[in-house]
Amino acid sequence: QVQLAESGGGLVQPGGSLRLSCAASGNFFSLSAMGWYRQAPGKQRELVALIGSSGTTNYADSVKGRFTISRDNAKKTVYLQMNSLKPEDTAVYYCKSQRTGYWGQGTQVTVSS
Repeated sequence: QVQLAESGGGLVQPGGSLRLSCAASGNFFSLSAMGWYRQAPGKQRELVALIGSSGTTNYADSVKGRFTISRDNAKKTVYLQMNSLKPEDTAVYYCKSQRTGYWGQGTQVTVSS
């Protein structure tokens, strides 16, 4: 059974940093591209960053230069390092297995002074 579990969200001041983790169960992880998405109140869910099975990455323009996606296949975990956070980064952040279509339950990130 495929399960994805995000962690690492919280409240942070503008300019601060957080690192999100998404731990996977199941045997799909090393073969799957993984994505981080976010959904702010009243807005559609949007793609933040993608990492392919070989490690290639893509980012939304709004987070380029501030966020870094990475993966550890041995730990079946994908990470999102978020630096220079802005209030507009406030959202629920979700990870997704692009191969299986499964989503995690989400973790709240709030950027506020």
